[in-house]
Amino acid sequence: MSEAVLGALPRGPRRSPVSFFEFWPGWLFYTPVVLFWVLKSIRYGSATLPSLANPRIAAGGICGESKNEILDLAGPVARPWVADYAAVSTLGHADSPDLPVALMAMARTGLKFPVVAKPDMSCNGVGVRVVRDEAELAAYLVAYPRATALQLQALVTYEGEAGIFYIRHPGEARGRITSVTLKYPPVVTGDGRRSVKALIAADERLNAVSHVLLPKLGAKAGRVPALGEQVTLVFVGNHCRGSTFKDGLSIVTPALEARIDEIMRDVKDVYFSRIDLRYESLEALRDGRGFKIIEFNGAASEATNIWDPEMTIGKAYREQFFHYGESFKIGAFMRARGLKPVGLLALAGLWRQQKRLMAAYPAND
Repeated sequence: MSEAVLGALPRGPRRSPVSFFEFWPGWLFYTPVVLFWVLKSIRYGSATLPSLANPRIAAGGICGESKNEILDLAGPVARPWVADYAAVSTLGHADSPDLPVALMAMARTGLKFPVVAKPDMSCNGVGVRVVRDEAELAAYLVAYPRATALQLQALVTYEGEAGIFYIRHPGEARGRITSVTLKYPPVVTGDGRRSVKALIAADERLNAVSHVLLPKLGAKAGRVPALGEQVTLVFVGNHCRGSTFKDGLSIVTPALEARIDEIMRDVKDVYFSRIDLRYESLEALRDGRGFKIIEFNGAASEATNIWDPEMTIGKAYREQFFHYGESFKIGAFMRARGLKPVGLLALAGLWRQQKRLMAAYPAND
């Protein structure tokens, strides 16, 4: 990925290939977050109050939400900024003609190959795969669970990828950007001599996350790329899959904040969301142009700048506590308007359904 696209961000005083907590077990890192959530639950009298932060989304986007239904909330102002997509469901039997149904959905929405196939209910990039032709789409559908929704989305070819956190309290005239994460996928450049595995070992950051990259690459790690050939090692921009995340809040300009606010005010009743997007260049993004939104995430959204290798653990937890605290505040406002948060049993049912489906999805890229 070129600096011409991403621009140059100033580096902090420390240069670490990974933060010391980046690959902690989830239970260890998130224990203080869970304790914070419990304390807020006691204070507000509800453990599921953040489900009201986005009242039109199932459980507010804590878990079990539909990607298609969230994108459907975009109105005429927001819609042109969203990458084109088609909602599809596999049929009930293994011998059902899923491919013709999917192709008809693509035709209705004007989608052309390649497209990104992704589960309608998932997280962390599980089951996401680029499909380049009918044969690859057919193979994906065969491996996909029966009678289950998915999304086919236009492949956005912009090089830059970012997550922008947006919060607006109901009744406020304008919302604000509270976090920006710039995502750098793991890439090696061939020298015509060394294998992909050797190139990974020669890069400080990639070598530090090689335990994540190499099992996924398999035999591809032994290939020797040509001189100057760039090899992107993963498609999904996720730090736990090897991407590098950088805190990008410094790129925010009045133009970008105004554009994001304009879009989000036209996404019905979504007040708390991380917007995942791809952008043409950092200059264009600062100007509030040249980007396409891939997803709007809900109440469980994480301010992913915490995974910047130079992030301190103290600041990471402050980011977490601030954002989830805001979700409780918005939920309390909505409850005062007469809305009721999702019940714990219903939320547990959504979580179980999502977990079951994620175990059944095809392997991601």
